[in-house]
Amino acid sequence: SNAAVLLVVGTWTVKLLVYGTKSPRGIMHLCKRLARGTASSPKDLSLAYIGMPGSCFSKEAPEQQPVSAPVSPLESAPAIESAPAVQPIKEVAVTDTEMATTKRVYIIYYSMYGHISALARAVKQGVDSVEGVEGILFQVAETLPAEVLAKMHAPPKPEDVPIADPFTMDQADGFVFGFPTRFGMMAAQMKAFWDATGGHWQRGSLAGKAASMFTSTATQGSGQETTIMTAVTQLAHHGMVYVPTGYGSGAKMFGLDRAKGGSPWGAGTLAGPDGSRKPSEEELEQAVYQGKNLAQIVKKLTA
Repeated sequence: SNAAVLLVVGTWTVKLLVYGTKSPRGIMHLCKRLARGTASSPKDLSLAYIGMPGSCFSKEAPEQQPVSAPVSPLESAPAIESAPAVQPIKEVAVTDTEMATTKRVYIIYYSMYGHISALARAVKQGVDSVEGVEGILFQVAETLPAEVLAKMHAPPKPEDVPIADPFTMDQADGFVFGFPTRFGMMAAQMKAFWDATGGHWQRGSLAGKAASMFTSTATQGSGQETTIMTAVTQLAHHGMVYVPTGYGSGAKMFGLDRAKGGSPWGAGTLAGPDGSRKPSEEELEQAVYQGKNLAQIVKKLTA
């Protein structure tokens, strides 16, 4: 990214282009360093930056003071006393509004039979309902060969969801991870994704970022809680902030009239022993709530 910087020295205005930084604080620090070599005194200096994603401001140049000699490197310029008065720097609207305000939540999941995929889309619905936050769907790479998946009667993966890149996941402001259980633990495909995040662990680039999890099991006693509990260790080693759903999705979580997935640890669904059951209305509602709740936490942590 780049930014246009106006450097005002005495009554002269110099427009600079600063490349490779997204930090307003960094730009102002750079301007001050430049100013020390061009301004004869602090009174001769006025700074403002424009075109940066984020907040912009203007600062009127202070009343000009005559200087005794031309200031290098402006020696070839006319005498400052004869230059026209500096006009106040006007506020410039930010054009890249999306980069300035929108927070990104990566919804990264693995789904073999479509149950987790359905919950992931419900989670995205919840994330997108929070102003200034966008949910982006990713699926992790499949590790099983096509002939094995065919024998397991696994349907094709959705073509509208890209494959997650573990090396660039730190570009997100928050995460929701979804995966089916494998004997009370996350599926191997999701574990393989986490195993590729060692570089982020070394740099600490995921530390402090909020994350939540959801799952799918065959029956009620198959790991609705333990699958997420055993996966939280991944977040802990990265220093991430685990955000459970609690019972915030409402009274339907307390109903005993029929079997359903989900727990205070995160949304969930029951696939049935043969995988034929689809997520129920109550299960999808908890997934929507989970996305909304996580998005609100992300906004608070990144404010």
